[in-house]
Amino acid sequence: MESDFALTISWLKSVDSTQTYLLSGLKSKELQLPICIATSMQSAGNGSRGNSWDGLEGNLFFSFGINRDDLPEDLKLESSSIYFTYLLKMVLQEAGSTVWLKWPNDFYLGSKKIGGAITNLTNDALVCGIGLNMKHAPVGFETLDISISQNLLLESYFSLLKKRPSWKQIFSKYSLEFDKSKSYFTHNENLKISLEEAILLDDGSIECMGKRMFSLR
Repeated sequence: MESDFALTISWLKSVDSTQTYLLSGLKSKELQLPICIATSMQSAGNGSRGNSWDGLEGNLFFSFGINRDDLPEDLKLESSSIYFTYLLKMVLQEAGSTVWLKWPNDFYLGSKKIGGAITNLTNDALVCGIGLNMKHAPVGFETLDISISQNLLLESYFSLLKKRPSWKQIFSKYSLEFDKSKSYFTHNENLKISLEEAILLDDGSIECMGKRMFSLR
């Protein structure tokens, strides 16, 4: 069933971090859910494991907050990053991109990263930040392989999110390309761990080296 929420997209010329800006606005009640903060220039983005994620002008950075009730009932909160990033991957793929997702939430073209996501659970809301190299990439990274306007990309993305495809639907698609991740590494408790022997479980977590790891971060 399609959700009836009306999400507002607010564009900023530049910002230190869309996620920090959004979380601060929600805390002060200056911003109300559901909402998206977007920019093509951020100076101090938040990456995984506490790393900074500086953004080059012309790329896309956005963070959105959405109430849990506006998401599919079967969505595993611990794997919401997989859900959110795969929906964007579907939009990009529909536009002609060959992008794929490395577990749990990194966008790749071939063997090079072009973006990623970080998700936080705040009270009854999920706040997800996504960055995508659309125009420029640091050394060792890559840029998106198609040309698409940022406005159209976001509008298409939130239109799909509003349709609330089930976790089961998304996971069935995601699992088909999981083997690509096995050539890479992930990090858990500051340890770099090979995904070569990882087993993907139905809730989006993986079993690796005798440990169960989730993607929420």
